Amino acid sequence: MSTWEDLPSWLITQTAGHAHRLVGDGFAAAGARGYHYRLLATLDEAGPASQADLGRGSGIHLSDMVAAINELAEQGLVERAPDPADRRRNIITLTPAGSAQLRRLERQLAATQEALLAPLSPAEREQLAGLLSRLVEYHSGTF
Repeated sequence: MSTWEDLPSWLITQTAGHAHRLVGDGFAAAGARGYHYRLLATLDEAGPASQADLGRGSGIHLSDMVAAINELAEQGLVERAPDPADRRRNIITLTPAGSAQLRRLERQLAATQEALLAPLSPAEREQLAGLLSRLVEYHSGTF
């Protein structure tokens, strides 16, 4: 007979809690937060963007964007400048220091993934990622 401890929803929740803690601790050790990584990675992938486009691309709500961008700008990791086409809008650009910080955060995130998935073989890790992706796609309506 299975118990509540065998329920997939409980197991996913427990694993998500461990993952959240590991990622948060890893980013904190590098002087960053998850929003910082997502913004830097989005800028690295897509190039300079307005705050609104950056929010959509990173999945960060606009109300959280300003504070996160302010933190990154204060550290010299991004630059904010008026959009020449629409001076009411700001364009955010990744700086060389921001690129270097992104590389540090990527290394930290890779170490975090290793710690989280340590008991799994490479094939099991791939299978887990595939199954979780299917669940996310299904429940977000993109399946």
